Amino acid sequence: MGVGRVVATPADAVRDAEVVITSLTGAEAVRAAFGGPVGALAAATGQVFVEMSTSGPEVLAELEPQLNATGSALIDAPIVGAPTVVLRGGAAILAGGAPADVERARPVLERLGEVRHVGSLGSGARLKLVANSMLGAVTTAAAELQVAGEAAGLDRQEVFWVLARLAPSLEMRRAGYLDRQHEPTLFAVRDLLKDLDLALELFHRSVAQVPLTALVRELVGEAAADVPGLDITAVITRYRPTTVRADRRWPGSRTSA
Repeated sequence: MGVGRVVATPADAVRDAEVVITSLTGAEAVRAAFGGPVGALAAATGQVFVEMSTSGPEVLAELEPQLNATGSALIDAPIVGAPTVVLRGGAAILAGGAPADVERARPVLERLGEVRHVGSLGSGARLKLVANSMLGAVTTAAAELQVAGEAAGLDRQEVFWVLARLAPSLEMRRAGYLDRQHEPTLFAVRDLLKDLDLALELFHRSVAQVPLTALVRELVGEAAADVPGLDITAVITRYRPTTVRADRRWPGSRTSA
């Protein structure tokens, strides 16, 4: 199928490689892949490692000295773009690290999309959290306004048309907003929730004011409790009259006296 050679352990995958890419679900998965007797670190000998997971910048700070001790380099290069965008080579790659190390990995990364060097190690990871916070806000706002527009008596197709006109990235998820079709999952609700938690942790450490992002996290968290594995368009289930819980009171909602 053209997916390359499959091996038993991360260490086996690293041996004889020049560029090593990891793309996992979170910081603990990254630590598990690198650590231990059969982890990637056990076979590191001068490669450039490209960490593409959305796992926050802290794990990079842990890995960098361990990889440097083996003569290897580390860059972070998370992807901005849905799987369908990645498959056609149209993603944005947010690369953080030393310029020379980014250039070593560039020929491989350019197969996925545009490589943008955004700063020192960890810059890509931090910028990806900004990007996914924006994605969460756009997704949730579109869900809210789609249902609100319909409730106001507007044709649902016309409501979605104007939303997608303002945020073209919504178009690839049309079926979720209009047809309640939240599979196949391009980006799971639970993973968006994880990324929003990482983002809020980062922003709060920076003493940034992010009340909107905090509210989006609350709404996504409610959806994740019910439909964690569905695509992020499933946040609309929080707004549909048949799925909103009567005992919940949400910001902006009205209650009768």
